[in-house]
Amino acid sequence: MEQPSLLVGTQDIPIESAWGAGSRLQRLRERAISVLLLAAGLISILTTIGIILSLLTETVGFFGRPEVSLREFFIGTRWTPQYAPPQQAFGIWPLINGTLLIAIGSAIVSLPIGVASAVYLSEYASDRARKTLKPLLEILAGIPTVVYGYFGITFITPLLQHFIPGLKVFNALAASIVVGVMIIPMVSSMSEDAMHAVPRALREAAYAMGATRLEVSTQVVLPAALSGVLASFILALSRAIGETMAVTMVAGQLAHITLDPRDSVMAMTAYIVNVSLGDTPFGSVEYQSIFAVGMVLFVITLGMNILSHRIVRRYREVYQ
Repeated sequence: MEQPSLLVGTQDIPIESAWGAGSRLQRLRERAISVLLLAAGLISILTTIGIILSLLTETVGFFGRPEVSLREFFIGTRWTPQYAPPQQAFGIWPLINGTLLIAIGSAIVSLPIGVASAVYLSEYASDRARKTLKPLLEILAGIPTVVYGYFGITFITPLLQHFIPGLKVFNALAASIVVGVMIIPMVSSMSEDAMHAVPRALREAAYAMGATRLEVSTQVVLPAALSGVLASFILALSRAIGETMAVTMVAGQLAHITLDPRDSVMAMTAYIVNVSLGDTPFGSVEYQSIFAVGMVLFVITLGMNILSHRIVRRYREVYQ
């Protein structure tokens, strides 16, 4: 019995041989794709490890200096590494205070607006309005942060000075508003995606029981999407803590502890920029201090990202 064959040109090639060659080629392609994807993943992991090692090396060198005390770093309330030794101090809390003051202020601005816009886009807006408004809202996330900085200096601060006489040119209040506007797209987009993923059957069941649209939005959809909404809050706060240029331009360069948003403050990112752009000698205590501050910032943002993943797993609703 003759084996089935495939005519290629002037030669008869058995179908099994042609099929085997095609199968081998497909396996080679899949193998190549797997290797490329593995390489991409390894590059990401190695980059993260390199960042941690670079921070850790200089941070260890910073704490190894005789003039630096680990106890003073975590307990001290004065931060003046660029001063002469008698006035030199390495207490990190003024920088943490400025960073948290701006982050909390930005959260007060962004979270209500972001959630309200997400509820509108998910529950009230038509499909056409949603497809138009959501990309326009997300354009805010693509604006360079230096533009936000100039916006804060030339518009937000003068506007606030009109209502708050004596307000300083550089202040935490204007920085909080600017950063809050910056992170609105993150809160709105992630919250809206979480609400949009809630099954339609839950909405219809609530409407069938006589609930209004507002009651459905706030008492059915929002609780069902709670994990995604909370994750957007934490990631937005992490973004606010890590913001650099806008905070540097608007908040000022005064490292001190205060709870008054009208005062000028210095965030951790602002200090890193301030020292990096100056004539700081390589290997000096001022140079190594920016890595110590960067390590603290890295630990804070890493902790917030871990917390967001835990919240997502804890409050996630699974629907069939």
